[in-house]
Amino acid sequence: MDLYNKDSGDVLPVVIIGNGPSGICLSYLLSGYTPYFFPEAFHPNPILHRKLKENSHLSLFEQDLEYLCEGLEGRSSNPLAVLFDSLLLPDSDFGLDCASPLVWRYEPERAMTHLVLGKGPPGGAWHAMEGSMLTLSLANWMELPGLKLKDWMREKRRSVRNDRATPADIASYYQHYVNKMGLSNNFAHGTTVTSVQRVPLGPGHSVWHIQGTQRLDSGDEMPFSVQAENVVLATGTNDAPARLGVEGESLPFVCHSFGEFEMVISSGRLCKSSEPVLVVGAGLTAADAVLCTHHLNVPVYHAFRRGVLDPALIFNQLPRVLYPEYHKVHQMMSQQQYQPSHSVPSLLSQQVASPDNDYTQSSCSYPGYMSFPKHRVVSFKPNGKCVLEVEGGQHVVLQVSLALVLIGSQPSLSFLPEEGRQLGLEPGQPISCRRNPIKVEPYTYESVQEAGLYALGPLVGENFVRFLKGGALGTACHLMQKRKQEEGKRQ
Repeated sequence: MDLYNKDSGDVLPVVIIGNGPSGICLSYLLSGYTPYFFPEAFHPNPILHRKLKENSHLSLFEQDLEYLCEGLEGRSSNPLAVLFDSLLLPDSDFGLDCASPLVWRYEPERAMTHLVLGKGPPGGAWHAMEGSMLTLSLANWMELPGLKLKDWMREKRRSVRNDRATPADIASYYQHYVNKMGLSNNFAHGTTVTSVQRVPLGPGHSVWHIQGTQRLDSGDEMPFSVQAENVVLATGTNDAPARLGVEGESLPFVCHSFGEFEMVISSGRLCKSSEPVLVVGAGLTAADAVLCTHHLNVPVYHAFRRGVLDPALIFNQLPRVLYPEYHKVHQMMSQQQYQPSHSVPSLLSQQVASPDNDYTQSSCSYPGYMSFPKHRVVSFKPNGKCVLEVEGGQHVVLQVSLALVLIGSQPSLSFLPEEGRQLGLEPGQPISCRRNPIKVEPYTYESVQEAGLYALGPLVGENFVRFLKGGALGTACHLMQKRKQEEGKRQ
């Protein structure tokens, strides 16, 4: 959809900023696709089953969601996320593949006109992820309502390994989903939003004014301007890699994304005789970088602030059978630790282990790898040196060829006044998925601070696709309720 010639005087009911799974799922729900509890269906939770039977003639949009959520428990702190996940994937936490008790009906009279803005093709950040790694979540947890991911992959003759798919598969699935469900006319790709602010529109009424640019197929950048009654923030948090904030972090040998690392690999700068690569971070992206570096036969230092047995460390929360490669990294972190009382060994003198080695043997070691638990980076020096500090104040200096700072990312909300800081749980502080998400009403996902502004996914602390769908449900229900109330006032 081209926006540059769109009439900026029109006021759209809804504009969604972000075309990842949150935005796609909300578009599906706003396009007339309506969930009902199938009367002959069975839900394994007897209390929820009874509640659903009470009003099975009503769609989920018309039911009391707070009532349905009562008593449910799950791996999300957002009640609607647990409810919708339980309805789409009953008992999936136990590895069961129970059929969903929901039936989806297309009811076009319920549809709300909306626009979805995204920088790239539908799928959002999934298109930018390293394509050959496996997703953390099980494949069916990544799917959206109405189209089974495994069925789509079977049609494409793609296989699911350990019930997990690659980010490239997921990105293709989301793009296909938009076309398959007839949502394409709601999506405008190649857009960069530069400003979102309230503007008056008549006495006692205001609307959201959204400005930005759109990159056309010709390569030209054209400005656009649209107005909306409601705006939904579904941008995710992958726009701005988090930084350490230490001396020398902007030096050329310091990278902050897996994409930058891939460019270094493609340039041929790294080889077995290179000085070690330093990976900073203990998340899954950092683990992917450790695996990639190790498989290239390049020595690697690995520094992170937590201890290897810390329950909050993601590796201590993953089943070994489903995630063997991450278990391998955790083994490396545990068994090949630097001891502060010793000098730093030269990894260049060690032969890096082959990626085909059997890493399940507890007696094996990992030549070419050294972990630095409970260490933080103090500074980077122009000569390729990195200074680490361990708990207690002792310092260690590492000579490296490249440093990868992979400690997460922050959302880019530069298009909002004060970058959206007034919207967080701690007003005035930067929005952060973990430390300061946007504060929303739990059953509508509307901002507590700004009426008509909604937030989904990582912006409200929800990182997994299986749970962000609940936010789309809550937002869709509330938008439809608001429309019904406005129509009632006009009658």
